[in-house]
Amino acid sequence: MEYQSLAKDILSHVGGADNIISLVHCATRLRFKLKEVKKADAEGLKAHPGVIMVVESGGQFQVVIGNHVHAVWQAVRTAAGLTDETPAPADHDKGSLFSRLIDIVSGIFTPFIGILAASGILKGMLALAVVCGWLDTESGTYKIWFAASDALFFFFPLILGYTAGKKFGGNPFITMAIGGALTHPLMIAAFEGSQASGAVSETFLGIPVTFINYSGSVIPIILAAWLSCWLEKQGNRFLHAAVKNFFTPLLCLAITVPLTFLLIGPVATWLSQMLAHGYQTIYTLAPWLAGAALGALWQVCVIFGLHWGLVPLMINNIAVFGQDSMLPILLPAVLGQVGATLGIFLRTRDARQKMLAGSAVAAGVFGITEPAVYGLTLPLRRPFVFGCVAGAIGGAIVGFSNSHVYSFGFANVFTLAQMIPPGGVDATLWGGIIGCAVALVLSCVLTLIAGLPNIPAAAQADVAPEPKANEILAPMNGSVLALDQVPDSTFASGLLGKGVAIIPADGRVIAPFAGVVASLFATKHAIGLLSNSGIEVLIHVGIDTVKLDGKPFTAHVQVGDLVNAGDLLLEFDRDAIIRSGFDLATPIIISNSDCFTGVSTVASSSVQAGKPLLAVAG
Repeated sequence: MEYQSLAKDILSHVGGADNIISLVHCATRLRFKLKEVKKADAEGLKAHPGVIMVVESGGQFQVVIGNHVHAVWQAVRTAAGLTDETPAPADHDKGSLFSRLIDIVSGIFTPFIGILAASGILKGMLALAVVCGWLDTESGTYKIWFAASDALFFFFPLILGYTAGKKFGGNPFITMAIGGALTHPLMIAAFEGSQASGAVSETFLGIPVTFINYSGSVIPIILAAWLSCWLEKQGNRFLHAAVKNFFTPLLCLAITVPLTFLLIGPVATWLSQMLAHGYQTIYTLAPWLAGAALGALWQVCVIFGLHWGLVPLMINNIAVFGQDSMLPILLPAVLGQVGATLGIFLRTRDARQKMLAGSAVAAGVFGITEPAVYGLTLPLRRPFVFGCVAGAIGGAIVGFSNSHVYSFGFANVFTLAQMIPPGGVDATLWGGIIGCAVALVLSCVLTLIAGLPNIPAAAQADVAPEPKANEILAPMNGSVLALDQVPDSTFASGLLGKGVAIIPADGRVIAPFAGVVASLFATKHAIGLLSNSGIEVLIHVGIDTVKLDGKPFTAHVQVGDLVNAGDLLLEFDRDAIIRSGFDLATPIIISNSDCFTGVSTVASSSVQAGKPLLAVAG
């Protein structure tokens, strides 16, 4: 219920339920496949207070929500009438091969991202407990927790069989059964027997079978699932309706499973080893350079949602070598952005920015950097660059130290525990810790020194508003309208803060106090101000006027400009907005209302620009 309004807004901005091919979510973002991307209103979504950012990449329309993305995903699915039983639509993807690959990988792995991260964290904690002498590997406690942490990875073919089957538009239970065959005890016993004898002793219809241990493998089941789904579509196409419900699965199992053991599995395993050894060759030539490159570019990949292309490679490294050097390098990249956000938190005196930075640092420590990147470091530019530079330096140190992880997870503070070698703590772990610490501290210091633009000393002063009421002058001439009467639920509910609205009588907006321009929308329909006494005001001209793409608006100030009460901020064509069918009601919101004891309207039914409008009590 909490996210129904947001879900409806998102649904309308992506072109409605009929425009959705598929919808999944990862740690922070909704990932839409749309029939017609041109029907989506990316700019409108970006302006929505419940949306952090919108990214169009990898053949997907990605809406960055934050840590509560799962609840929003459920609300959107409910609003759109999507269910697990919703038939997979025909393939509408006409994008590049790379875009389609990214979409396939993310679609297969995102459904179980939470348990994947949790399993990796638990493995790391167990490794730490063993090194510290808290647990014995022969104890029942360790074995039970190890089984809990390892089950997902051991039975990867089953899990990937299910998600790959759904992604390829087939029956996921058929492809899951194929994954089960790959990890069946009989097949594992046959593999162990072939390893002991050193020769191929089994055949299928007279054809020798090379048994391989597919536990923890990735590529074989994905290829097998694709073949099974293709066979399923052919069977459903040609078989009679009376028999296809059981004959189609029969054909898929009878053909795909043997073919996987005879051809797909060995070829996919060879390909897996080639990928792993190819990466290892590059890493061995210059590990510090590989670390610097990955440390610098990882967050750029995250911005565009392209980081999923590296996930199978990391899992594959662990399956082939039992360890991976890529994941430790990515941790400094994450901590670089966390450090930059921490620097913003320590330096800024903007109450809203400080609150956002505090929550973003907490999320970033656990590997979720989107709130920090989209909400703070990227808009401010320099902190993002400082985070990438620090990530490159930290990644170079980690690469030079030859640090590895021995179980898969996602880059976060618990990755340090996953970097503990089986033989105990050594220089590789300390090198990894040093690289991460350097990235965190360096980006924080750089941001503290030069990460934020200079703003007036009065605005930076760390003082609370004076206890007496602070007057906010009217920024325009017009009729006063109670905020709860504004025809927009986001403003009317007070979600963005307390305040009032004015229906403008002309097309001028002036500064309601002395301060600094804190923000200005690219479409110039809204402007944020920070007073010298610490009051934040948002002036939003009209309702949904972001859709006008800035045409009726002219800005006379820029972000960072100092203003005095009465200075001209914006001009707009009032008649053009009316002709376009938009409501002129202009909310004037105290964005940091929670920092004050009260906000009250002092103007009567009409007000002149420059006359008292609101009183803010300290």
